[in-house]
Amino acid sequence: MAIDTNGASYEQDVQIVTSSGKRIPADSSLLASASLVLERMLELEKERRNEKSRKSKTATGTQTKIRIRMLGMPHEAVAAFIRSLQSRSTIEEEIEKFGMHLLVLSHVYQVSWLKRRCEMVLATLLTTETILDVLQLASLCDAQWLHLRCLRFLVKDFGAVQETEAWRFLQDNDPWLELEILQFMDEADLRRKRQRRRRSKQQVYIELNEIMECLQHICEEGCTEVGPMDRAPARTPCKKFEMCRGIQLLIRHFASCHNKSCMRCRRMWQLLRLHSALCDHTTPCKVPLCMQFKVRAEQEQMQQKEASKWDLLVRKMKVIKVMSTMTKKLKETLP
Repeated sequence: MAIDTNGASYEQDVQIVTSSGKRIPADSSLLASASLVLERMLELEKERRNEKSRKSKTATGTQTKIRIRMLGMPHEAVAAFIRSLQSRSTIEEEIEKFGMHLLVLSHVYQVSWLKRRCEMVLATLLTTETILDVLQLASLCDAQWLHLRCLRFLVKDFGAVQETEAWRFLQDNDPWLELEILQFMDEADLRRKRQRRRRSKQQVYIELNEIMECLQHICEEGCTEVGPMDRAPARTPCKKFEMCRGIQLLIRHFASCHNKSCMRCRRMWQLLRLHSALCDHTTPCKVPLCMQFKVRAEQEQMQQKEASKWDLLVRKMKVIKVMSTMTKKLKETLP
């Protein structure tokens, strides 16, 4: 009988044998409840013992402890793994020290909560010297979250990783992993370019919105040079005077220019039309030509509806015409 760190007692009926030959006592019920793999191993061992006792037809009064071999790992790492399974908790220092070993053990014995914890801790300890080892281990242990974090780390510090001995070893011995890393970097570069294009487009829309606000501000309140008919322009510049200054110059040019092919005037027409499409004033708007553009847009919308109805009528009449022609030919052929 033993007592864990939480004060609970448990039966030490299992011995974990490590590579060093040392043995770690453990409770079979706690191991079975923490890992499906260990539960199946314990069941098979108990079945083997029962079968052996039936064949020998002898019942031993004292059963020997079940032995489970966990080889290929340091004794201290296996001991930390068993402590985690029995206490259902982990110690930060142990994961930092045996994180890679605990990740392998938790993957092999299907302890998902410990595997996630190891992934999170290992992700915080990544360096240019250890990144490739952790990446390979994450691939072997199917640790997808840690695998993605390693690839993102490589994208950020790929120049430093290329100078390490581990990268040169990887190029000589694991070309498939090298190809995966390079492909991920190309995809990351494409994503950055798409994000830059998306941000540039959003910036254009933001600037257009500011221009619409300045245009409405100039026509309703007035700025330093241009204002509404019933109010003199303001003497003090507004907060967005640089943008308002450009729009005021464009308005003054639009009022005095008579060239139909002028590009600046076309730009002003487009701004006025865009404002009318966005304007939601129920009262008459002070922006020039706002109401005229709205009326024109309504007329164009009505024309499109009428055209769609007309097209529908024409399509139906064509179908009726074809059916009528076929009916006449059928009647002519019948006696």
